[in-house]
Amino acid sequence: MRLLQEKKKEIDTSYTQNRELSWLKFNTRVLDEALDETVPLYERMKFVEIFTSNLDEFFMVRVGSLCEQERVHPNLKDNKSLMTPREQLDTIYSSCRGLYRKREKTFHWLQDLLRDEGIVHCSMESLDEDRRNYLDRYFTEQLLPVLSPQIIDMHHPFPQLQSKGLYVAALLKYKRKVTLGLIPLPPSLQRYALLPGNSIEYVLLEEIISWFVYKIYPSYPIIDKAVFSITRNADVNPDDEEVELGETYLEQMRKALRKRRSMSPVRLEIQCDGDSLVAPYLRRRLGLEKKQVFVTTAPLTLDYFYALEDNFTRAEKEKFCYKSWHPVTLSERFGENASMMAEIRKQDVLLSYPYDDFGIFLALIKEAVHDPEVVSIKITVYRIGKGHVKLMSYMMLAAEMGKDVTVLLELKARFDEENNMGWVDSLKEAGCHILYGFDNYKVHAKVCLITSHHEGRLDYITYVGTGNFNAKTAALYTDTALLTADERIGKDAVLFFRNMGISNLNGSYADLLVAPVNFKRHMIEFIRRETGKARRGEDARIILKMNSLTDRQLIDELVEAGRDGVRIDMIIRGICCLVPGIPGSTENIHVRSIVGRFLEHARIFVFGVDEEAAVFISSADWMTRNTEYRVEVACPIHDKALKKQLLDMLEIQLQDVEKARELGADGVYHVLEKGENPLCAQEYFMEHARE
Repeated sequence: MRLLQEKKKEIDTSYTQNRELSWLKFNTRVLDEALDETVPLYERMKFVEIFTSNLDEFFMVRVGSLCEQERVHPNLKDNKSLMTPREQLDTIYSSCRGLYRKREKTFHWLQDLLRDEGIVHCSMESLDEDRRNYLDRYFTEQLLPVLSPQIIDMHHPFPQLQSKGLYVAALLKYKRKVTLGLIPLPPSLQRYALLPGNSIEYVLLEEIISWFVYKIYPSYPIIDKAVFSITRNADVNPDDEEVELGETYLEQMRKALRKRRSMSPVRLEIQCDGDSLVAPYLRRRLGLEKKQVFVTTAPLTLDYFYALEDNFTRAEKEKFCYKSWHPVTLSERFGENASMMAEIRKQDVLLSYPYDDFGIFLALIKEAVHDPEVVSIKITVYRIGKGHVKLMSYMMLAAEMGKDVTVLLELKARFDEENNMGWVDSLKEAGCHILYGFDNYKVHAKVCLITSHHEGRLDYITYVGTGNFNAKTAALYTDTALLTADERIGKDAVLFFRNMGISNLNGSYADLLVAPVNFKRHMIEFIRRETGKARRGEDARIILKMNSLTDRQLIDELVEAGRDGVRIDMIIRGICCLVPGIPGSTENIHVRSIVGRFLEHARIFVFGVDEEAAVFISSADWMTRNTEYRVEVACPIHDKALKKQLLDMLEIQLQDVEKARELGADGVYHVLEKGENPLCAQEYFMEHARE
């Protein structure tokens, strides 16, 4: 124990920062997009919603995990800031107070701007008598019959509250005592009621219920009322659950998800004006500390804004929303009636989402399904997405046509577990082979392998990507994917799927870098290769694009390379635990983050300069969870034209001064000087996509 403590003291934290606080800085940059007047007005409110949903997941997962750490390992210190779980939680709760104030101020400011444009969120107090009468009838006829109000007394115990469900609470006088009335907001209902008229004027359901709460509890004097929501710890690991004799993995997963619904609350949010009498009552009932309670005047969730857009006229959409973007289609890229398999056999293809249409990949799968030469299709599925059935339908059709189809379905994709499990029976009935991955390891790799008997030999077409096989996210996230007929990569993909099928994490691969087997080791070797070049006075450079950087070992290797003269440029959207620009330590390291219309999601790693550079695309961020506790794949780019294309894309992003923010030695992200011709990388790629 003493040796462990001494080792911890040796950790250099002069160039690192805490992971959770770095993430909060990222989410602040998301909220800052709502303040950017170059962003269309309606889209700015969406950034407030994205900030809100991001923060919800942060509390469910990261804060939940820290609460559990505090209970089990209270003296455990993180290796970037040497903070204990309690110290991290205290700092998080304190930082979030300021974020709640900023969110509230931003929301009300945007509401005022929308009001000026005729999109009006009305309060019940502001309505005239006719409109209140209209909502009175709406409440009585449409809402009241579907509500399930409850009063808390000895016959009606405090219920199991749903995480992130919305509730209207009323403090009631009851037999000379004070008790609580609870009304859950039915999640199946549209969140708002439109008022009659030609303009878009609406009232939120929780506000209507709160106004008419006296009709729900007619015999109880009302002392106070408020809208509230709780957030529960959702950091449950199915592999930690006790397995009963004869229980299948699917049953184990369902049991773990049921457990998530009843885990401890980590946050209480109250929407009300002024001091709330409801808050201390709920806090005591839920066993929360004061610091875990957040009071705001803004709605607790803003997902209703997406549906509100359906009421816009065409002119309103053009004025308040992003200009619609139509990605490059198959016919535009390869011509009418093009064969994707033939195109890939001629030359490697690089897809760049959302600038290229996900339909190009779907066309490849459809062609493979109907090609009599194709003998097997294998694919990893992490987040397939709700409502997207085309890809899975192709998999099932291929199996029904006698092809060998393997679907590695990761059931532990957090918050997509139930959706992924919903495909299991249909895929099995169609004759697909289903794999579930490994205990304690998520399969996060994005690989698809099509094997054919072509021209008298086995032929492989391999897809390796940075993002999920998901049509919805492919239209919203920037990702890259390589489609290649390279036999070396194809044979590695064959071995990869074979190893997945026999639960072998220790396979040996020729071209592919696979975590947790050899990915991190090779990344370190490439960093050290550039370090050696710099020491010899040769040109040395590293460019890294990813979502997050937290792996302590890789951070230390980068710092060492920078100290030896390697120029390191990193484009990191989210968490960055490395602090750049510190004299004598990280002055050769430069970090920027891009938050814009699309979510920057691609992982691209470059070691070296120009044509001699080693270039990889990958499913893996440089986080310990990815490098050591997930199955990930990084793929080299051999084709010189595609390598140049990726290098050019990265250079464009390094020139972005519109959406990019630069991380300084002070740990703060700074706005860049615009200059005469400011560049926005995402707009540039949209403008030039068809070139």
